[in-house]
Amino acid sequence: MDGSDSKINRREFLQKGAMVAAGSAAMNSTALSYARIAGANDRISLGHIGVGNRGSELDGIVARLKDQKNAEMTAVCDLWSHNLERAVSANEKYYGKAPRALRHPQELLALKDVDAVVISTPEHSHSPVLKMTAEAGKDSYCEKPMGNVLEEVKGARDAVLARNLIVQIGTQHRSEPYQIAVRDLIRSSALGEVTKYEIVWNYHGPRWRGRPEVKLIREEDTDWRAWLMNKPHRAFDPQLYFEFRLYKDFSSGIADQWMSHGIDLCHYFLDENYPESVVSSGGIFAWPDGRENPDTFQALFTYSRGTLVSYSTSFGNDAPSFTRIMGKKATLINHGGEGSPRWQLVEEKGNHEDDPTVDNRRAIKDVLLAGNQSLPPTWMGDEEPSHMTNWLDCLRSRKQPNATVQNGFSHSVACMMAARAYWSGKKIYWDPKAEAILDHAPSA
Repeated sequence: MDGSDSKINRREFLQKGAMVAAGSAAMNSTALSYARIAGANDRISLGHIGVGNRGSELDGIVARLKDQKNAEMTAVCDLWSHNLERAVSANEKYYGKAPRALRHPQELLALKDVDAVVISTPEHSHSPVLKMTAEAGKDSYCEKPMGNVLEEVKGARDAVLARNLIVQIGTQHRSEPYQIAVRDLIRSSALGEVTKYEIVWNYHGPRWRGRPEVKLIREEDTDWRAWLMNKPHRAFDPQLYFEFRLYKDFSSGIADQWMSHGIDLCHYFLDENYPESVVSSGGIFAWPDGRENPDTFQALFTYSRGTLVSYSTSFGNDAPSFTRIMGKKATLINHGGEGSPRWQLVEEKGNHEDDPTVDNRRAIKDVLLAGNQSLPPTWMGDEEPSHMTNWLDCLRSRKQPNATVQNGFSHSVACMMAARAYWSGKKIYWDPKAEAILDHAPSA
């Protein structure tokens, strides 16, 4: 053997060792992924962590699909005894037998026969519980936003990707037929170059205040410290427990709960990942009821391809909600706001300055599904099953679902940027190389 080949210096040794380790990890991840493929006759055993109001809806969706997808909710978990008992009772009716009832996520994640987990805990615990679930080697369906603390969202994403898991984030509009049709229309260049995208979503009322559960819960019926998750300890607060979207240390409110859907659809339609910058404004103008998060909010995003995206919500007026996507060739207008399947394509046909009657000559076309001649409604219920269907299918095929952790990371970044802009009063930037949220433009 030649002397130059028989000696490997330390750097080469470490590099080759790292390559071998990385290759082994990749092969193990792939092998694990294929080993998890369920046969057509194999029942998918599901667990559910955090079964409140939205969780009950998700349980109902799974139950509707139980025969078609051969799935069963075999274990439920909630810190509050009332929610846990309700979840057991509901699923016993769905499946003819009671699921196992567990109080803490760790207990459910230790069950070897649970294949995948639904996560619908409060927003501040989405990322920590998703990370725990991934580290337990289980696929999951996780409600949005994927998280609202950057390092926690990164940790959850990285834990999922490292294990090649099938994770669906609960931005369900990505799976709905009309939104897919609109995405395809935009990508066919029907709009031309899109320079502006507007989202307006309104509601008249003190949203998230007045939950009846506040008067029902007792501290001894839950585990308050476990509910706080990674947050500093504080005295038990039943309003915070159920109305957490009003308190800035646990949620950004409008941004986390509503804008997460709108900005995710924007990313989906325009094939975008992260905003370049954002400014936000608003305040508590309609409902001074002790809430910390704004009831009136607006955010303005700039994307690197040259698109300005605005998001606006008022809780003091129920003026019609809409989305408007403006291109140089045409405009897509949604009637009803985020999630509504009612879309129209409106042709560009000159300028009002040149001809005040130009609107009369704009061609207007309704966006309809193939074979469907009637207009869809201007609303879409959260119980629509297509997103859960997609996830259950992907659990068997091992293909990535429609709303991946990368998509969840992206919408979470946008929401966190908007919240930071609101509270700081500054223009906030995203540094894609460092994956950091900054209050100054990142260096070139």
